[in-house]
Amino acid sequence: MADKKITYTEAFEELQQIVSDMEEGEISVDELSEKVKRAATLIRICKEKLYHTETDVRQILDELEDNKSDDQA
Repeated sequence: MADKKITYTEAFEELQQIVSDMEEGEISVDELSEKVKRAATLIRICKEKLYHTETDVRQILDELEDNKSDDQA
């Protein structure tokens, strides 16, 4: 699965699985480094998607506010 195409939900669920496996001792020492690297990648993906979503929502709200002001003028 390419990281660019992964959804927020998929990244978050994979991250939850990694954390769960670590908590339960399911990850061997040999796998730990790769899992931590993957977790860091997933966190970055989630943060980017949240940032872009927040930016989009703010833009929409600003546009709605501008339209409201124009209607009242």
